Amino acid sequence: MPGPADETGAAGYRPLLFSIAYGMTGSVGDAEDIVQDAFLGLTRARQAGTTIADPKAYLTTAVTRLGINHLRSARVRRETYVGDWLPEPVVVPADGPAEHAELADSLSMAFLVLLEALSPVERAVFMLREVFGYGYPDVARITGKTEVNCRQIFARARQRIAAGGQGRDSARPPARRAEGEELARRFFEAAAGGDMDALLGMLAPDVVLHGDGGGKAQAVGKPLAGRQRVMRLLAGGLRRARTLGASLRLAWVNGQPGAVLYDAEGRVVGVVELDVADGVVQTIRAVANPDKLGHIGPVSDLARLPDRELG
Repeated sequence: MPGPADETGAAGYRPLLFSIAYGMTGSVGDAEDIVQDAFLGLTRARQAGTTIADPKAYLTTAVTRLGINHLRSARVRRETYVGDWLPEPVVVPADGPAEHAELADSLSMAFLVLLEALSPVERAVFMLREVFGYGYPDVARITGKTEVNCRQIFARARQRIAAGGQGRDSARPPARRAEGEELARRFFEAAAGGDMDALLGMLAPDVVLHGDGGGKAQAVGKPLAGRQRVMRLLAGGLRRARTLGASLRLAWVNGQPGAVLYDAEGRVVGVVELDVADGVVQTIRAVANPDKLGHIGPVSDLARLPDRELG
């Protein structure tokens, strides 16, 4: 809920602040908590009589440093995560705008996965400079480092990102929005309907499927590569889901074409994101971990593993 700080006009910074926090954490819920904590800090500072000449600078600094602290505490949890880790999806309905939509084009799932290779400070410096266009003096002020140090950190981070992104995600330009939306529509129709020939023609020969079940929901345990294997898994899974009354709704997921799978009661089963380039699907990322879907709506038990299978 907006607090007193919002009423002074600082609420207009929320999209930027959320984008920074989400880029740092890869979690919608954690990002929203961090932004709220920053606003509460601003409110307390003003109530204590502190003059905040530049609320935007204050809030940006607070969010970034809270994000760094969050990542340091989350590092162990990430290292023990079951299966592929993917960020919590930011979902924008295909037929209309939604909150946080403005961040999606610059914070794709592929990019956020690459950021996982960076230390918390490297991640902050790289994002502020590369994604949000802050100059080195501002990056230094926000992170509490010197300008010289920030330049060194950014150069090191860029090298690590480049080394980790040598595959298809960085080698090909993304599809135009209209092209991606049309291909996604045909793709999910073919997959759900079991049209193998059509599905095969929309998959790149070296397509890769990543699934994030977090040990709590049905998902591939490790990346699945190859057109035939991915096609069979997708078609079979969606066909079974449809027999249970599930349905797909097209959406934009972190700026990429995708869909949300709902059960017969309208609860969220999972989210799928497609990386489209050269007229075909290059990479598929599917999030079924129920812990990462609650911000979208009520979560289904349809894909949840029995307790004996967890871990």
